[in-house]
Amino acid sequence: MDKLNPRRTALLLIDLMTRIVEQPTAPHSGPAVVTRSLALADAMRKAGGLVVSVRVERPGVAEQPPGSELVEGVSGDLEIVKRTWGAFHNTGLEEALRERAVDTLIITGIATNFGVEQTARFADEFGFTVIVPEDAVTALDAHAHEFAFDYVFPRIATVRTTAEVVAALD
Repeated sequence: MDKLNPRRTALLLIDLMTRIVEQPTAPHSGPAVVTRSLALADAMRKAGGLVVSVRVERPGVAEQPPGSELVEGVSGDLEIVKRTWGAFHNTGLEEALRERAVDTLIITGIATNFGVEQTARFADEFGFTVIVPEDAVTALDAHAHEFAFDYVFPRIATVRTTAEVVAALD
């Protein structure tokens, strides 16, 4: 993998919220995805890049369900609240990234075939270069994760491991 320019790269942490991370997931556990995402966030910040935390809120309810906060340790230099699967729809994310001259996105989180994939699809349509570290993403079942990495992500993103992405930031 080529070196990444951290000043033009953002790490998107998708839905690393207590109630989501605690769900049974496969092929990676929620806590393992958090650990790898935090390693990427640390490397990104050390390199001078942007970390964006994305969390979902259910629309039209007065109070969000218990566990709707980000997992301890997860924070972003920018926080985006979404109300749909993807992080771009009516959130201001695209504009915030363009203002910062970001053209490359590293996307991690839960769930592979929901928030992560939807965000990656829109990022690709908006002309961003997309990188998805396979071991920093997980699904509600292994088949859904494998399908996304076998058929979807190779067409819209570069698939790597957390270690490969960290090395590209050094």
